[in-house]
Parts: sequence; structure tokens; C-alpha cells
Amino acid sequence: MASAQAILDTLRSQLDLTEFKKLNLELSFDEYLSLVLETPGTTRTAYQRVYDMVLSHGTEDVYENKEKLTRFKFFTEFATRHADGIYGLDRPLMQLVNTFKSAALGYGTERRVILLHGPVGSAKSTIARLLKRGIEEYSQTDAGMLFSFSWREPDGSWVKDPMHGEPLQLVPEEYRPKLLTMLNAQSRKPHPYEITIKGDLCPFSRYEYKQRLQKYNGDWMEMLRHEVKIYRLVLSEKDRVGIGTFQPKDEKNQDSTELTGDINYRKIAEYGSDSDPRAFNFDGELNIANRGIIEFIEVLKLDVAFLYDLLGASQEHKIKPKKFAQTDIDEVILGHTNEPEYRRLQNNEFMEALRDRTVKIDIPYVTRLRDEVKIYEKDFNHDKVKGKHIAPHTVEVAAMWAVLTRLSPPKHASLTLLQKMKLYNGKTLPGFTEDNVIELKRESPTEGMSGISPRYIQDKISNALVAHPDEDNINPFMVIKQLEEGLRHHALLKDEEQYRYFKELLSVVRDEYEDIVKNEVQRAIAADEEALARLCGNYIDNVKAYTQREKVRNRYTGNYEEPDERLMRSVEEKIDIPEGRKDDFRREIMNYIGALAIDGKRFDYKTNERLQKALELKLFEDQKDTIKLTSLVSNVVDRATQEKIDVVKSRLIRNYGYNEASATDILNFVASIFARGQTKK
Repeated sequence: MASAQAILDTLRSQLDLTEFKKLNLELSFDEYLSLVLETPGTTRTAYQRVYDMVLSHGTEDVYENKEKLTRFKFFTEFATRHADGIYGLDRPLMQLVNTFKSAALGYGTERRVILLHGPVGSAKSTIARLLKRGIEEYSQTDAGMLFSFSWREPDGSWVKDPMHGEPLQLVPEEYRPKLLTMLNAQSRKPHPYEITIKGDLCPFSRYEYKQRLQKYNGDWMEMLRHEVKIYRLVLSEKDRVGIGTFQPKDEKNQDSTELTGDINYRKIAEYGSDSDPRAFNFDGELNIANRGIIEFIEVLKLDVAFLYDLLGASQEHKIKPKKFAQTDIDEVILGHTNEPEYRRLQNNEFMEALRDRTVKIDIPYVTRLRDEVKIYEKDFNHDKVKGKHIAPHTVEVAAMWAVLTRLSPPKHASLTLLQKMKLYNGKTLPGFTEDNVIELKRESPTEGMSGISPRYIQDKISNALVAHPDEDNINPFMVIKQLEEGLRHHALLKDEEQYRYFKELLSVVRDEYEDIVKNEVQRAIAADEEALARLCGNYIDNVKAYTQREKVRNRYTGNYEEPDERLMRSVEEKIDIPEGRKDDFRREIMNYIGALAIDGKRFDYKTNERLQKALELKLFEDQKDTIKLTSLVSNVVDRATQEKIDVVKSRLIRNYGYNEASATDILNFVASIFARGQTKK
């Protein structure tokens, strides 16, 4: 057994102090100016740093309904690494990052409160949490480094500026223009932002500055050389450095000093006055968030007195600590709220000033099925759910219902809500183009701002997992049962009408799931590659003869016969090709084969999705009676049939993700449907 010392020695061999030294770098003021010339980005404002942090993770172009959107990998790859992936919100996140960009360039939005607005559970808190974590990690990189300063005490110790201000604020006002001109002219690296000095020292550092300037007879350069030390600032939410979080509490137990700091009464006796900055704790959330970001949780639930502090903090970048002059701050102010609270703000005429200083960014629920599925797969997958097999489509049906509750009923008479969801998910439907999808979204601008929250879905999937301790498999019907049972007690349902509507949508989802599994079983039965190839070859031979007005040679008799119309129609009817459109479809197939031949490629039915589907359905119709799937219902299965069923089961396991038990369940379920005569048309 290894000794404790051996364990520690092993860990010590992996110890790398290089990173520690970089993060604890200390400089003189002269050395800091040299560093600014080398890397002017160290003096960026909070908004500039947040914007650059998001961009540092990279971007990619994505297309949604013919519109090019920028996807920021910070919200996908970085978020996924921290178990906080955000899906389906490319458009709102692009609006948010564009707001950061505008603020970084000084176009006015840096003087606003950014308000994330949306229904409960729509990822508002997740976005705020990611931004805080991102800027925290960015400050530890070479690209994101920033600095603050500390003062030498008479006993030789050092005391840090309580609001960790920018070191260039130590330069007197009258010398700043000349210094900035030279710094920007001589900067050794191009940078998108000019070096600027915004704001002044906090009251504490202002006091220390004046006291030391007396000692050096007004020579501020000499004073900075001997009395000030520059140190690297690492932002940290846990250490309350550059990242603040403010949450509403009971108004009797909360006052504005939590935002702007309070008097330290124990130090009044030492310094003799409650207006001495050394007797004040600059530890309010707005103080400690200077140079970084502050999150206001449910910001509009705050008492009006707190919201007044936001007016100056956003517009003037100043706060008013008790008994001190207005103090400069530089931070991103990010709040989030839900719809009822925002309506209350709109209806409150006394809060017009705050509304005017707010940039509202809507964060809706996801309305694209594949993105909603990703939200749940993050928590409910085979790696996390040990000892339970989650049958295919279990998460999908729950996500399907959630999305349906959020969509507005389509105004198009021939379009169902389920079809609308499929169009949003990128599927193609006859008679509908991408322009139709754009129009559908345009006529429902508030889509996604109401409906079922992802939290409810997650809770009910969890219930399904624990409600069947003896079951090794969790299937969609178990989840649908939990969704329906919990609906009656859902706290956010408005009335009986909404309850009935959501329950009807569960029936829609149940029917859709039946169609999905019937189709999978059909494809598993018809997955005989050789039989499909033979059927395809036979169909193509007849189509070729038909379009070229020729006869087909019978491979058995050798005689030439008319094209087999019955065979061709039996295939085409499976994909709803009407009699009047059969000639067009057959010419389309032949043109497709001809185009491939010109390019030197061979025709494969798998490359034509519609034809593949038609052939599979035709083969299924031909084979289902030989397999006698319905005999499963009566539990009377002969050996030959059992062997064929086992082949189908193995295909379900191999191709669709079932295990032995869930594949058996699905075959029994589909067999019961066939026994009722409900074969897929």
C-alpha cells in the first residue's frame, strides 16, 4: 500500500507553478505602462472584455429559413463543457451579443440595463451564469488579463483598492489626454479599441492618493513609483472579485447598502468619523462587480428603492455610497425577469426612466423539436441513467408535446399543429416551401413565450424513471402517463380550457408515436437488402419500358410482355402518387437515373428517399403475412415464424437503438395494432 508521502510525491511531480506565477504577476506603474503598450487590451472596459470573451470561443454561420445567423460557440461548446448547453436560441443570443458589440464600441447600449425576458425555464439564468463563468475564466488567460493596484501601508503591508479600479485612473485628470495620445500612437499591437481612461478613483483610493501626494510634495510620478503596486486581477464570483449577484429578499431584511456598501461601525472609533472612507466597506454588489459583470436575479421583483440605484449605475456609470460622492463603476448590468413582472413594469408610470434605460432581449422557449430533444438528452442518456434502458423516442415524445404546447395554431386551413412542428423542425411537406415557414413564423411573433416549461418535462421523465423500480426499460408510454397525471396539478395552468387543450395534444403525440414505431417495424421487416434490390430492379425495368413505350422481357418465360402496371402502381401508391401524376413521377425517376449516368454514377434506390420509402412499404406489405406478426398477440408462434421475428428484432436492436426487452415490447405493441386492422396506409 502506498504511503501518504508517496501519494503526495506523485502529485508534486505534476505540480506546475508557471500558471500560478502568471496569475499572481506584480508590476511597478512604469512596468504596467510598458505592458499596456505591448498589449493594449489590458485596459478594455467591462463590455469590451465580455464581447471579446464571447468571440474568443469562435463562431460559425448557420442558416435558418434562408437567413444567415451567427452561432457563437461560447453558448454551445463552452456551455456544454460546463453542463449548461443552450440549444435553439441562435437568434436571441445573436441579438444579445450584438448588444455587447454595440456597447463595446460605445454606441450607447453600454449605458443600459440588459434585460433577459421570457417565460420560466427558458434559459435566462443559464445565460447569465455562463457569462459570469466565461468572464471568470477569460480573466485567467493571456488574452483576457486585466490589472488593479494596491497601496503600501506604513508597516510595509499592502492594501488593495476595494473596487479593484483600473491602474490608469491613478494618472491625474490634467495629464490623461497627453498620456492617452502617446499610448495610442506608440501602441505596438493593433487593437480594435482605443486606450481610454474612464472614471475616477473610488473614495478610499482617492483618500490614500491625497495623503501620499503630500508626502511627495505633489510629485505624483514619484509617489506612484514608491507607494503603488500593480497586480494581476483575476475575476472570481466565489471571491466576490469583479462578479456580483443580487437576489431579491424580504424587503424588511434587505436595504440598498447591499448594492452600494455600508459603514463599518467598528472602524469609526479608529478613524473618528463615519465619513472617512477607511471606515466604509465598499463591498456592495455594485462595488465588487466593478470591472466585470453583475447579475440581478428576477430584477423586477426588487423594491422600487433598489431600482432607483440602477438608473445612475446604468446611465451615468455611477453609484452613490452612503455619505460619499458619486463613485464611478464600469460593469455589465444584466438582469432577467418573466412576463408578469415585465408587464407590471410597463404599467408602472413611475418606472418610465428605468424602461427607457433597458434593452429587452426576449428569450423564448425552444420551438424546434431537435433542439428541445437535446435539452433532455443532456440529463437523460445511457451514461447518466445507470441500470435503466431508455427506449428510443422516449425523450422525443416528451419534447414533441412540450413544443406543441408552445406553438400557435396555424391559420392555414390545410395545416395541422403537428405538421407545423415538423416544418419548423426542417421536414418538407407537399405544398409547403421554406417561404411558407417564414410566413408561419411572421404571423406568430410571440410564439415560444408561453407553453410547458422544460423543467416540467424533466420532472416527469425523472418520475417515470423512479416510478418503476422493477423495470429495466423506460418507454414513451410511461412518460406520457406521467405527463398526463401531473397536468391536473400543474401550478402554471391558467384554466380548465388550457388543461383540456394540453391533454388533447398528448393524444396527438401518442398517435404520432404509434405511426413512428409502426414505420420502424415496417422498415425492419422490409430491411432485406437483396429483396429490396430485386424489387427495385423489377420496378425500374418496367418504368423504363413504360416511358420508352417498349415491352419487358419476362425473366422466367423469356417472352416480351407489356409493362406491369399493377406492380408499378402498387409501389407508387405507397407514397400517395395519384393516378394522374404517375407519368410525371416515372419520368422524374428516369431523368434522375439519366443524370447519374451522365456523371458516371450508378443508380442506388437509397439515394432517392421517396422511392426507398415506397419500396420498403411495398416489400412490407408482401412480407408481413408470411411473418405472421399478429400471432404474437395470441402467443402461438411456430418455429419458422419465431425465426423471422427474431431477425426483425435483431434489426430493431442494431438499426434503431432498442434492446432485447424494448424490441419485444414494440413488436407486441405493433402486432396488437395489426390485429385490430390498423395497418399503415
